[in-house]
Amino acid sequence: MTAASSKHSIAENTYYNRELSWLQFNARVLQEAKDTTTPLIDRLRFLGIFSNNLDEFFKVRYATIKRIAEAGKGGRSFLGGISATELMEKITNTVIEHQKASLDILKDIEQELEKENIYIINETEVSEAQSAFISDYFIQKVSPALVTIMIGELEAFPSLKDSAAYLAVKMEMSKDDDIFKTKTNYALIEIPKSIERFVVLPADGEKQYIIILDDLIRHCLHNIFSIFKYDKISANMIKITRDAELDIESDLSKSFIDKISKSVKNRSAGDPVRFVYDKKIDKKTLEFLMKKMNIDNTDSIIPGGRYHNRRDYMSFPSLGRNDLQYKKIQPLPIKGLSLQGSLFDKIAEKDYLLYAPYQTFSYVVKFLREAALDPNVTSIKITIYRLAEISHIASSLINAVKNGKEVTVQIELQARFDEEANIQYAEQMQSEGVKLIFGVSGLKVHCKACLIERNEKDKLKRYAFISTGNFNESTARIYTDYTLFTSDQKICKEINKVFDFFEVNYKIKKYRHLIVSPHYTRNSIYQLIDTEIINNINGRASGIKLKLNSLSDLKMIDKLYAASRAGVKIKLIVRGICCLVPGIKGMSENIEVISVIDKFLEHPRLFIFENAGDPKMYISSADFMGRNLDNRVEISCPIYDEDIKQTILDTFDISWNDNVKARIISENQSNRYRKNKKEKVRSQFKMYDYFKDKLEE
Repeated sequence: MTAASSKHSIAENTYYNRELSWLQFNARVLQEAKDTTTPLIDRLRFLGIFSNNLDEFFKVRYATIKRIAEAGKGGRSFLGGISATELMEKITNTVIEHQKASLDILKDIEQELEKENIYIINETEVSEAQSAFISDYFIQKVSPALVTIMIGELEAFPSLKDSAAYLAVKMEMSKDDDIFKTKTNYALIEIPKSIERFVVLPADGEKQYIIILDDLIRHCLHNIFSIFKYDKISANMIKITRDAELDIESDLSKSFIDKISKSVKNRSAGDPVRFVYDKKIDKKTLEFLMKKMNIDNTDSIIPGGRYHNRRDYMSFPSLGRNDLQYKKIQPLPIKGLSLQGSLFDKIAEKDYLLYAPYQTFSYVVKFLREAALDPNVTSIKITIYRLAEISHIASSLINAVKNGKEVTVQIELQARFDEEANIQYAEQMQSEGVKLIFGVSGLKVHCKACLIERNEKDKLKRYAFISTGNFNESTARIYTDYTLFTSDQKICKEINKVFDFFEVNYKIKKYRHLIVSPHYTRNSIYQLIDTEIINNINGRASGIKLKLNSLSDLKMIDKLYAASRAGVKIKLIVRGICCLVPGIKGMSENIEVISVIDKFLEHPRLFIFENAGDPKMYISSADFMGRNLDNRVEISCPIYDEDIKQTILDTFDISWNDNVKARIISENQSNRYRKNKKEKVRSQFKMYDYFKDKLEE
């Protein structure tokens, strides 16, 4: 997006467009792939993250805009003053620019890999010895998994799978051919997802070789099409992205699991929203494919490189080269909280805060395992949004049922792109006797909370943990998130109210401590901001510090603008979408915004209000987006323990002072790195040292 067009939209609306802001976030991810201080193999993995993000963007956001355009609506009010058609054009142009940059970065990385004796070769560079290995590998592993469709003379074109990569094969038939009517014929080969995309070839001394599965298949085209007589054969990559919106039927005779399961299966037949092709593809082949697939100008048509589905670079093989990857950290223990002995005894005395991945997520699993075995525990209630592929959380809950505990799981079957995994876990837990709740009609359940009830001296005592992120052992190694362990009975009682709301949701509960969406979050945050405005006007200490994944709700942005106009200093750390425009005189000159993209994915939501010198702070599952404020069940939990308050303030300040991986979010979102003459602070590295030092205090 050009600076001129940025200023135009800002002058008109005082907001940055949500979709274009998301693309600038993804550009920050691409910056990590370009950054030569990022380890070489991790640079490739950031390219994979960039590509994976883009796939999801087209499936969800671009698809929504396309539906608005096709409905004949301008969409200006919904899209912040820009028409759907104009926005689609800007998105396509921006994506083409980013894709071009990503290809240049990939070329640079490949050159650097060669300096490290790592060679990614194509089918034209295969040696005789490698050819023998490839042929055997193809026969044994690839050929049985291939789906090849002869499309040249098919009347009905096959439905291509969403985000699957295909080789579009063109054959120029020889004079001896007597099978086909036409002298040019076409086929599609689906690249199998069941086989690793990067095939490691036998090493030659210190030199290591990799061939991408696409090129391995190209090398073996003669094997696939040996029954045909052709003079020339070529293969170019194509990919189609489909609308990922779930269409849930209203048949009352079917269970919710069945409805979601069917809807997920039908997703593969969603309307196409993006078509990516190898820009070197033969023009006639491209025209043939687009005509057959009914690709039109409302779809985003992206000329790309030789390879698609570069998200697979997220799993690029390590090749035993630890020197070319980020050093793995050893997650630290929480000071004063041992994984030996009873966690209940410790948490009964005081609250504890876990900040993953700097501290070990094992505390969450240990707490559930202890609850499953403890004869004094009577019940466990937990919300589940995304689970690990092999989940110790799920196995602990099943173990608790087998030990006679009453286990209630609120599982969100509509967690985007994790529906199938959650359906499988739901069916497994249900068969073991876990009581399942499937949320509230019309609302996603996005909060992350667990409540454990225990008999102590003939009285019921509750324990809880509540988090900013998913109860997922896998992502806990790469996502930063806060989890609070508490036995504060006031907070625990209100968490129980949330679980009551899941089951009897026509009764709206009242809360004195938790802030709960969809009924209270928006107005509660407004009131907290208003308090800061009043404090500043009256000369008392004021200020707002927020850490968010996304900030796109325009009414909330207006409230922050009002606080800025009143003189309240506001510091925002926003990883992703930021529709707020900082630093504009008379509107937002008291607001500063940065975004930190680094080794770990910044995921916590944190709200800190100065409150006249007695800070109020909350950890939360909610971003400042309309869906989190008004259309989801979210929990923001207050922090009352003074030591934990100080820890949270310290961790916010460490992130805020980052001058290595922080980008300044400015008027045109140009992703300029924050550079200054102060001591270098790479916040994620400093954060680990901070918690390590606390253990030695």
